[in-house]
Amino acid sequence: MSLALTQAELDAISLALSPARLGTYIQAAANAGNNDALHPIKLYGWNAQLSGAFLTPLQICEVTVRNGICDGIERRYGADWPWVAGFERTLPAPRYGFNPQRELIDTRRKFAQGETGKVIAELKMAFWSQMLTQRHDGRLWTPFLRTVFPNLPDAKTHTVAQCRTLMGVELEKLRKLRNRIAHHEPIISYNLLDYYASIHSLVSWRCKTTASWMDSIETITTVVKQKP
Repeated sequence: MSLALTQAELDAISLALSPARLGTYIQAAANAGNNDALHPIKLYGWNAQLSGAFLTPLQICEVTVRNGICDGIERRYGADWPWVAGFERTLPAPRYGFNPQRELIDTRRKFAQGETGKVIAELKMAFWSQMLTQRHDGRLWTPFLRTVFPNLPDAKTHTVAQCRTLMGVELEKLRKLRNRIAHHEPIISYNLLDYYASIHSLVSWRCKTTASWMDSIETITTVVKQKP
């Protein structure tokens, strides 16, 4: 990544981005033994490019996984599952923190009954992550997980509960990554290719063809190699 700036330009950019926000990148440059005054700016730009590169695979992953989860829910509760009281009662409703039951109720109020697709699109990623917990095994995942995610690890080595746990861990990890990207936080210290491998696994467990297509359009692997 070539970059040539005058001191005045460097000072202007540093002020615009703020010294506090650049602090992580200044520290990263120092830790690498790089004394180039431009290096933190280069790292900041690289972080922004990485964040952009992750958006497409993350979008594909979220849509693919939530559709798979919806497929399982629909098999048990029908196409209008957001309005089915029996399903609503299965959702946790903690007093503090994220409340899946409240999330469903508040979201479905925006739409007419039957507009399930619109409800699905509005529900937060945390809702889908919470669906991949042990409380739903008996009703949903023991009977349906391998049907709606047909390419999960082999049943000879992984039980349904183990697969569901693995999916939940991976999806929650990606949810936190997406939140960091959305808030313009640094991801330069992350094992970025490992995160893409998680995205690929989740998508391929639902549809290998979609995972291959995603591989053909992603730019993460290219941007990673451009680290300044």
